Amino acid sequence: MSNVATADFVNHKYQGFSLAPSAQSPRLLELRFDEQTVKAFLAATAEWPIQALEYKSFLRFRVAKLLNDLCGQALQSLLINTLVDRNTGGLLITPEGLDQVEQAEDMVKFTTAVAHLMGRSNFDAMSGQYYARFVVKNEDNSDSYLRQAHRVMELHNDGTFVEQDTDYVLMLKIDEQNMDGGNSLLLHLDDWEHLEHFYANPMARRVMRWAAPPSKNTQKDVYHAVFDTDVNGLPIMSYIDQFVQPKDYDEGVWLADLSEALETSEQRLSVPVPPGSFLLINNHFWLHGRDKFTAHAGLRRELMRQRGYFTHAKTVREPNQG
Repeated sequence: MSNVATADFVNHKYQGFSLAPSAQSPRLLELRFDEQTVKAFLAATAEWPIQALEYKSFLRFRVAKLLNDLCGQALQSLLINTLVDRNTGGLLITPEGLDQVEQAEDMVKFTTAVAHLMGRSNFDAMSGQYYARFVVKNEDNSDSYLRQAHRVMELHNDGTFVEQDTDYVLMLKIDEQNMDGGNSLLLHLDDWEHLEHFYANPMARRVMRWAAPPSKNTQKDVYHAVFDTDVNGLPIMSYIDQFVQPKDYDEGVWLADLSEALETSEQRLSVPVPPGSFLLINNHFWLHGRDKFTAHAGLRRELMRQRGYFTHAKTVREPNQG
């Protein structure tokens, strides 16, 4: 892996924040905002509650600008360069002092500012907003693995069952109680030891049907292949095991083999994300999931996600692709 594209950014202290490689992988960078910057941001945006950002989408860009100003105008370019760089494309971000569940709305506001410096969050049909908040508890009877605590949520890409481009995914941990396990799981496509084998198979480019369960509030099936290419001809992926609907034996067997090869990869990362911190990844060449939790009657985890498309960077897709 070449680090040329990111060498000028890592292990450096910027105005308001610092950047360094994570303990898990040099591809995943840790961005940490100092507490003074976080407090200054919250003071500068105090007049706008989350409801204002929900109702007036241009305010999401206003709060993004305020955060960039506090960081000496250096944050926006760093986010853009990191997210589109194939060598990295992932950040674990921590705003210091913003880690209590009572600060949940401030957390959402802060993540909104970060996301809107390089993109715009899509409408989330599950929540009816540009973000979704949801709780994982010890017992669950939902129709997907999203809220089921006692099993692994397998590696996948987001946005596989919608027509919107999903260039990035942002995942914030708001709260955690009585928790053992449940680390975030990540796999960079270029590190996957079975990529060449599956990408070379003609099934990789076969258009398949993708359909979501009722909780996702999407009723229209979409059709696309598991693999595509970026502007440089390198593989990108749009895959989730729960929602792909194989039409025949050949598709079903290939998809089962693909799933097993992802879940058994030795390159899969297990990343602890503390409350108040969030992951921001390029959705086309990072897959993500979640490890299972140890059962506990008082288990509670609250999460928030935003996912959307790049607005200040070259898209990773060819112009004629969806």
